[in-house]
Amino acid sequence: MEIRPYRNIKRKKTKVINVGNVRVGGDSPITVQSMTNTLTTDIKATINQINELEEAGADIVRVSCPDENSTNSLKQIVKEINVPIVADIHFHHKRAIEAARNGANCLRINPGNIGTADRVVDIIKAAKDFNCSIRIGVNAGSLDKALLEKFKEPCPEALVESAKYNIDLMENNDFFNFKISVKSSDVFLAIKSYEKLSEICDYPLHLGITEAGGLMSGSIKSSIGIGQLLLKGIGDTIRVSLSADPVEEVKAGYEILKSLNIRSRGVKIISCPSCARQAFPVIDTVKILEKKLSHIKVPVTLSIIGCVVNGPGEAAQTEIGLTGGGQDNNLLYLSGVPHSKVPSKEIIEKIVNLVEKKVKEKTL
Repeated sequence: MEIRPYRNIKRKKTKVINVGNVRVGGDSPITVQSMTNTLTTDIKATINQINELEEAGADIVRVSCPDENSTNSLKQIVKEINVPIVADIHFHHKRAIEAARNGANCLRINPGNIGTADRVVDIIKAAKDFNCSIRIGVNAGSLDKALLEKFKEPCPEALVESAKYNIDLMENNDFFNFKISVKSSDVFLAIKSYEKLSEICDYPLHLGITEAGGLMSGSIKSSIGIGQLLLKGIGDTIRVSLSADPVEEVKAGYEILKSLNIRSRGVKIISCPSCARQAFPVIDTVKILEKKLSHIKVPVTLSIIGCVVNGPGEAAQTEIGLTGGGQDNNLLYLSGVPHSKVPSKEIIEKIVNLVEKKVKEKTL
Protein backbone atom coordinates (compact mmCIF):
# COMPACT_ATOMS: atom_id res chain seq x y z
CA MET A 1 0.00 0.00 0.00
CA GLU A 2 1.32 3.42 -0.91
CA ILE A 3 2.33 5.62 2.03
CA ARG A 4 1.06 9.14 1.42
CA PRO A 5 3.29 12.11 2.32
CA TYR A 6 1.04 13.29 5.15
CA ARG A 7 1.46 9.89 6.80
CA ASN A 8 5.24 10.07 6.91
CA ILE A 9 6.91 10.41 10.30
CA LYS A 10 10.26 12.17 10.46
CA ARG A 11 12.15 10.02 12.93
CA LYS A 12 14.97 11.53 14.95
CA LYS A 13 18.34 10.11 13.92
CA THR A 14 19.98 8.51 16.95
CA LYS A 15 23.21 6.63 17.49
CA VAL A 16 23.19 2.95 16.57
CA ILE A 17 23.91 0.37 19.25
CA ASN A 18 24.02 -3.41 19.11
CA VAL A 19 21.91 -5.68 21.28
CA GLY A 20 23.39 -9.00 20.28
CA ASN A 21 22.83 -9.23 16.53
CA VAL A 22 20.02 -6.66 16.56
CA ARG A 23 20.77 -3.03 15.77
CA VAL A 24 18.83 -0.40 17.67
CA GLY A 25 18.73 3.26 16.66
CA GLY A 26 19.68 5.18 13.53
CA ASP A 27 17.75 3.96 10.49
CA SER A 28 17.23 0.48 11.96
CA PRO A 29 13.63 -0.74 12.24
CA ILE A 30 11.93 0.14 15.51
CA THR A 31 12.19 -3.10 17.47
CA VAL A 32 9.51 -4.75 19.60
CA GLN A 33 10.41 -6.17 23.00
CA SER A 34 8.73 -8.17 25.73
CA MET A 35 9.75 -9.79 28.99
CA THR A 36 9.35 -13.31 30.32
CA ASN A 37 7.25 -13.89 33.42
CA THR A 38 8.58 -17.37 34.18
CA LEU A 39 11.09 -18.04 36.92
CA THR A 40 14.42 -17.70 35.15
CA THR A 41 15.65 -20.65 37.18
CA ASP A 42 13.00 -22.75 35.44
CA ILE A 43 15.18 -23.02 32.37
CA LYS A 44 12.82 -25.11 30.23
CA ALA A 45 9.80 -22.86 30.86
CA THR A 46 11.85 -19.73 30.20
CA ILE A 47 13.25 -21.09 26.94
CA ASN A 48 9.75 -22.11 25.82
CA GLN A 49 8.37 -18.66 26.55
CA ILE A 50 11.25 -16.91 24.78
CA ASN A 51 10.60 -19.08 21.73
CA GLU A 52 6.88 -18.21 21.88
CA LEU A 53 7.75 -14.52 22.01
CA GLU A 54 10.13 -14.86 19.07
CA GLU A 55 7.42 -16.65 17.08
CA ALA A 56 5.05 -13.76 17.86
CA GLY A 57 7.62 -11.32 16.50
CA ALA A 58 9.68 -10.19 19.48
CA ASP A 59 13.06 -8.85 18.35
CA ILE A 60 14.53 -8.72 21.87
CA VAL A 61 13.45 -10.46 25.09
CA ARG A 62 14.19 -9.43 28.68
CA VAL A 63 14.50 -11.86 31.58
CA SER A 64 14.60 -11.08 35.28
CA CYS A 65 17.80 -11.84 37.19
CA PRO A 66 17.02 -11.34 40.88
CA ASP A 67 19.57 -13.82 42.22
CA GLU A 68 22.71 -15.73 41.34
CA ASN A 69 20.80 -18.88 40.40
CA SER A 70 18.93 -16.84 37.78
CA THR A 71 22.08 -15.38 36.25
CA ASN A 72 23.66 -18.85 36.20
CA SER A 73 20.59 -20.10 34.31
CA LEU A 74 21.34 -17.67 31.50
CA LYS A 75 24.33 -19.78 30.49
CA GLN A 76 22.03 -22.60 29.37
CA ILE A 77 19.15 -20.39 28.18
CA VAL A 78 21.20 -18.41 25.65
CA LYS A 79 22.38 -21.65 24.02
CA GLU A 80 18.81 -22.65 23.18
CA ILE A 81 17.31 -19.42 21.82
CA ASN A 82 17.82 -17.12 18.83
CA VAL A 83 16.79 -13.64 20.00
CA PRO A 84 19.04 -11.32 22.04
CA ILE A 85 18.52 -11.46 25.79
CA VAL A 86 18.41 -8.48 28.14
CA ALA A 87 19.16 -9.25 31.80
CA ASP A 88 16.90 -7.21 34.09
CA ILE A 89 18.99 -6.09 37.07
CA HIS A 90 17.87 -4.38 40.27
CA PHE A 91 19.65 -3.71 43.58
CA HIS A 92 22.58 -6.08 43.15
CA HIS A 93 25.23 -4.92 40.68
CA LYS A 94 27.00 -8.29 40.89
CA ARG A 95 24.00 -9.84 39.13
CA ALA A 96 24.78 -7.64 36.12
CA ILE A 97 28.40 -8.77 36.07
CA GLU A 98 27.32 -12.41 36.32
CA ALA A 99 24.71 -11.96 33.59
CA ALA A 100 27.28 -10.46 31.22
CA ARG A 101 29.65 -13.34 31.93
CA ASN A 102 26.89 -15.89 31.31
CA GLY A 103 25.84 -14.63 27.91
CA ALA A 104 23.35 -11.76 28.26
CA ASN A 105 23.42 -9.39 25.29
CA CYS A 106 22.27 -6.34 27.24
CA LEU A 107 22.12 -5.32 30.91
CA ARG A 108 19.14 -3.30 32.10
CA ILE A 109 20.15 -1.35 35.19
CA ASN A 110 17.88 0.87 37.27
CA PRO A 111 19.71 4.04 38.42
CA GLY A 112 17.28 4.35 41.32
CA ASN A 113 18.37 1.15 43.02
CA ILE A 114 21.65 -0.09 41.53
CA GLY A 115 23.74 1.87 44.02
CA THR A 116 26.81 4.07 43.90
CA ALA A 117 28.76 5.21 40.85
CA ASP A 118 31.57 2.72 41.46
CA ARG A 119 29.07 -0.12 41.08
CA VAL A 120 27.95 1.25 37.73
CA VAL A 121 31.60 1.52 36.68
CA ASP A 122 32.04 -2.18 37.52
CA ILE A 123 28.99 -2.98 35.35
CA ILE A 124 30.43 -0.91 32.49
CA LYS A 125 33.69 -2.89 32.71
CA ALA A 126 31.76 -6.17 32.52
CA ALA A 127 29.77 -4.89 29.53
CA LYS A 128 33.02 -4.06 27.75
CA ASP A 129 34.64 -7.38 28.65
CA PHE A 130 31.70 -9.46 27.42
CA ASN A 131 30.47 -7.25 24.55
CA CYS A 132 27.16 -6.28 26.18
CA SER A 133 25.07 -3.22 25.65
CA ILE A 134 23.39 -1.45 28.58
CA ARG A 135 19.97 0.08 29.09
CA ILE A 136 19.77 2.92 31.56
CA GLY A 137 16.28 2.20 32.84
CA VAL A 138 14.99 5.20 34.79
CA ASN A 139 11.58 4.65 36.36
CA ALA A 140 9.34 7.18 38.09
CA GLY A 141 8.39 4.57 40.69
CA SER A 142 11.96 3.94 41.81
CA LEU A 143 13.82 7.24 41.55
CA ASP A 144 16.94 7.83 43.59
CA LYS A 145 16.13 9.24 47.05
CA ALA A 146 18.31 12.31 46.48
CA LEU A 147 16.29 13.23 43.39
CA LEU A 148 13.01 12.76 45.22
CA GLU A 149 14.26 15.04 47.99
CA LYS A 150 15.34 17.63 45.43
CA PHE A 151 12.21 17.62 43.26
CA LYS A 152 9.71 16.51 45.97
CA GLU A 153 7.97 14.12 43.53
CA PRO A 154 8.59 12.27 40.26
CA CYS A 155 8.63 14.82 37.45
CA PRO A 156 10.17 15.05 33.96
CA GLU A 157 13.11 17.07 35.28
CA ALA A 158 13.90 14.39 37.88
CA LEU A 159 13.74 11.50 35.42
CA VAL A 160 15.88 13.29 32.86
CA GLU A 161 18.43 14.36 35.48
CA SER A 162 18.79 10.73 36.54
CA ALA A 163 19.28 9.70 32.92
CA LYS A 164 21.77 12.51 32.27
CA TYR A 165 23.87 11.59 35.31
CA ASN A 166 24.18 8.03 34.08
CA ILE A 167 24.85 9.11 30.50
CA ASP A 168 27.79 11.15 31.77
CA LEU A 169 28.97 8.18 33.80
CA MET A 170 28.92 5.95 30.72
CA GLU A 171 30.67 8.48 28.51
CA ASN A 172 33.31 9.30 31.13
CA ASN A 173 34.18 5.62 31.20
CA ASP A 174 34.45 5.44 27.41
CA PHE A 175 31.28 3.40 26.95
CA PHE A 176 28.72 4.32 24.31
CA ASN A 177 26.83 1.11 23.53
CA PHE A 178 23.74 2.01 25.55
CA LYS A 179 20.11 3.03 25.27
CA ILE A 180 17.87 4.84 27.72
CA SER A 181 14.32 4.77 29.03
CA VAL A 182 12.48 7.20 31.31
CA LYS A 183 9.29 5.29 32.07
CA SER A 184 6.29 6.16 34.17
CA SER A 185 2.82 4.72 34.64
CA ASP A 186 1.58 8.29 34.13
CA VAL A 187 1.17 8.91 30.39
CA PHE A 188 1.73 12.67 30.67
CA LEU A 189 4.86 12.26 32.80
CA ALA A 190 6.32 9.64 30.47
CA ILE A 191 5.68 11.66 27.30
CA LYS A 192 7.18 14.85 28.71
CA SER A 193 10.20 13.00 30.10
CA TYR A 194 10.98 11.34 26.77
CA GLU A 195 10.54 14.64 24.94
CA LYS A 196 13.00 16.39 27.25
CA LEU A 197 15.46 13.52 27.06
CA SER A 198 15.29 13.43 23.27
CA GLU A 199 16.25 17.10 23.19
CA ILE A 200 19.50 16.61 25.09
CA CYS A 201 20.88 13.31 23.79
CA ASP A 202 21.23 11.25 20.63
CA TYR A 203 21.29 7.80 22.19
CA PRO A 204 18.52 5.38 21.19
CA LEU A 205 15.43 5.53 23.37
CA HIS A 206 13.48 2.56 24.68
CA LEU A 207 9.81 3.60 24.90
CA GLY A 208 7.21 2.31 27.30
CA ILE A 209 4.47 3.19 29.73
CA THR A 210 5.45 1.12 32.75
CA GLU A 211 2.90 -0.93 34.68
CA ALA A 212 0.24 0.12 32.17
CA GLY A 213 -2.41 -2.33 33.38
CA GLY A 214 -4.37 -5.26 31.98
CA LEU A 215 -4.67 -6.34 28.37
CA MET A 216 -7.30 -3.85 27.23
CA SER A 217 -6.63 -0.87 29.51
CA GLY A 218 -2.87 -1.28 29.29
CA SER A 219 -2.88 -1.57 25.50
CA ILE A 220 -4.94 1.61 25.19
CA LYS A 221 -2.78 3.51 27.67
CA SER A 222 0.42 2.35 25.96
CA SER A 223 -0.94 3.19 22.53
CA ILE A 224 -1.61 6.76 23.62
CA GLY A 225 1.80 7.25 25.23
CA ILE A 226 4.04 5.31 22.86
CA GLY A 227 2.01 6.41 19.83
CA GLN A 228 2.34 10.11 20.60
CA LEU A 229 6.11 9.80 20.96
CA LEU A 230 6.49 7.78 17.77
CA LEU A 231 4.40 10.36 15.88
CA LYS A 232 6.96 12.96 16.97
CA GLY A 233 9.80 10.80 15.66
CA ILE A 234 10.95 9.79 19.14
CA GLY A 235 11.78 6.17 19.93
CA ASP A 236 13.89 3.29 18.64
CA THR A 237 12.55 0.26 20.49
CA ILE A 238 9.29 -0.33 22.37
CA ARG A 239 7.79 -2.54 25.04
CA VAL A 240 4.09 -2.58 25.86
CA SER A 241 3.95 -3.52 29.56
CA LEU A 242 0.79 -5.53 30.28
CA SER A 243 -0.57 -7.64 33.10
CA ALA A 244 -1.22 -10.36 30.52
CA ASP A 245 0.48 -13.09 28.55
CA PRO A 246 3.76 -11.56 27.29
CA VAL A 247 2.82 -12.63 23.76
CA GLU A 248 0.02 -10.05 23.96
CA GLU A 249 2.66 -7.37 24.57
CA VAL A 250 4.31 -8.24 21.27
CA LYS A 251 0.99 -8.22 19.43
CA ALA A 252 0.09 -4.84 20.92
CA GLY A 253 3.50 -3.46 20.02
CA TYR A 254 3.08 -4.42 16.39
CA GLU A 255 -0.44 -3.03 16.30
CA ILE A 256 0.91 0.35 17.42
CA LEU A 257 3.61 0.27 14.75
CA LYS A 258 1.16 -0.93 12.08
CA SER A 259 -1.31 1.82 12.94
CA LEU A 260 1.39 4.42 12.26
CA ASN A 261 2.64 2.68 9.09
CA ILE A 262 6.04 2.31 10.76
CA ARG A 263 6.38 -1.45 10.58
CA SER A 264 4.10 -4.26 9.44
CA ARG A 265 3.92 -7.91 10.37
CA GLY A 266 1.13 -10.32 9.60
CA VAL A 267 -2.38 -9.54 8.44
CA LYS A 268 -3.67 -6.03 9.07
CA ILE A 269 -7.47 -6.31 9.24
CA ILE A 270 -9.60 -3.24 8.67
CA SER A 271 -13.14 -4.05 9.79
CA CYS A 272 -16.32 -2.22 10.69
CA PRO A 273 -17.99 -2.44 14.13
CA SER A 274 -21.12 -3.90 12.43
CA CYS A 275 -24.67 -2.56 12.52
CA ALA A 276 -28.15 -3.31 11.17
CA ARG A 277 -26.84 -2.84 7.61
CA GLN A 278 -24.41 -5.76 7.81
CA ALA A 279 -24.98 -8.48 5.23
CA PHE A 280 -23.00 -11.10 7.14
CA PRO A 281 -21.93 -11.49 10.82
CA VAL A 282 -18.92 -9.17 10.79
CA ILE A 283 -17.78 -9.59 14.41
CA ASP A 284 -17.78 -13.39 14.32
CA THR A 285 -16.15 -13.39 10.89
CA VAL A 286 -13.29 -11.15 12.04
CA LYS A 287 -12.74 -13.21 15.20
CA ILE A 288 -12.43 -16.41 13.17
CA LEU A 289 -10.18 -14.79 10.57
CA GLU A 290 -7.88 -13.36 13.25
CA LYS A 291 -7.45 -16.83 14.69
CA LYS A 292 -7.00 -18.63 11.36
CA LEU A 293 -4.54 -16.02 10.06
CA SER A 294 -2.56 -15.52 13.28
CA HIS A 295 0.35 -17.60 11.95
CA ILE A 296 0.95 -15.25 9.01
CA LYS A 297 4.13 -13.17 9.34
CA VAL A 298 4.23 -11.53 5.90
CA PRO A 299 2.42 -8.14 5.80
CA VAL A 300 -0.99 -8.39 4.11
CA THR A 301 -3.80 -5.82 4.24
CA LEU A 302 -7.39 -7.07 4.46
CA SER A 303 -10.69 -5.20 4.78
CA ILE A 304 -13.88 -6.84 6.07
CA ILE A 305 -16.79 -4.41 5.83
CA GLY A 306 -20.41 -5.39 6.41
CA CYS A 307 -22.11 -3.15 3.84
CA VAL A 308 -21.58 -0.89 0.82
CA VAL A 309 -21.37 2.40 2.74
CA ASN A 310 -17.61 2.23 3.28
CA GLY A 311 -16.82 -1.21 1.88
CA PRO A 312 -15.73 -0.26 -1.65
CA GLY A 313 -13.66 2.67 -0.40
CA GLU A 314 -11.83 0.54 2.17
CA ALA A 315 -11.33 -2.24 -0.37
CA ALA A 316 -9.61 0.26 -2.65
CA GLN A 317 -6.94 0.70 0.05
CA THR A 318 -6.28 -2.98 0.79
CA GLU A 319 -4.88 -5.98 -1.03
CA ILE A 320 -7.92 -8.12 -0.29
CA GLY A 321 -11.33 -6.68 0.53
CA LEU A 322 -14.83 -7.92 1.22
CA THR A 323 -17.97 -5.80 1.15
CA GLY A 324 -21.33 -7.10 2.33
CA GLY A 325 -24.08 -7.16 -0.29
CA GLY A 326 -27.80 -7.82 -0.19
CA GLN A 327 -29.28 -11.23 -0.96
CA ASP A 328 -26.00 -12.94 -0.08
CA ASN A 329 -24.15 -11.08 -2.82
CA ASN A 330 -21.03 -10.13 -0.86
CA LEU A 331 -18.41 -8.67 -3.19
CA LEU A 332 -14.76 -9.63 -3.10
CA TYR A 333 -12.08 -7.16 -4.20
CA LEU A 334 -8.47 -7.86 -5.10
CA SER A 335 -6.16 -4.84 -5.06
CA GLY A 336 -9.20 -2.58 -5.04
CA VAL A 337 -10.79 -4.13 -8.12
CA PRO A 338 -14.11 -6.05 -7.93
CA HIS A 339 -13.34 -9.73 -8.42
CA SER A 340 -16.24 -12.05 -7.58
CA LYS A 341 -19.31 -12.56 -5.42
CA VAL A 342 -18.99 -14.69 -2.30
CA PRO A 343 -21.89 -16.29 -0.37
CA SER A 344 -21.69 -15.63 3.38
CA LYS A 345 -21.09 -19.28 4.23
CA GLU A 346 -17.96 -19.32 2.02
CA ILE A 347 -16.35 -16.10 3.29
CA ILE A 348 -13.93 -17.64 5.79
CA GLU A 349 -12.57 -20.32 3.48
CA LYS A 350 -12.30 -17.93 0.54
CA ILE A 351 -10.50 -15.19 2.47
CA VAL A 352 -8.08 -17.59 4.18
CA ASN A 353 -7.16 -19.16 0.83
CA LEU A 354 -6.63 -15.75 -0.78
CA VAL A 355 -4.41 -14.54 2.07
CA GLU A 356 -2.33 -17.73 1.93
CA LYS A 357 -2.00 -17.29 -1.84
CA LYS A 358 -0.94 -13.66 -1.40
CA VAL A 359 1.71 -14.68 1.13
CA LYS A 360 3.13 -17.27 -1.29
CA GLU A 361 3.28 -14.66 -4.04
CA LYS A 362 5.16 -12.27 -1.78
CA THR A 363 7.67 -14.88 -0.65
CA LEU A 364 8.57 -16.30 -4.07
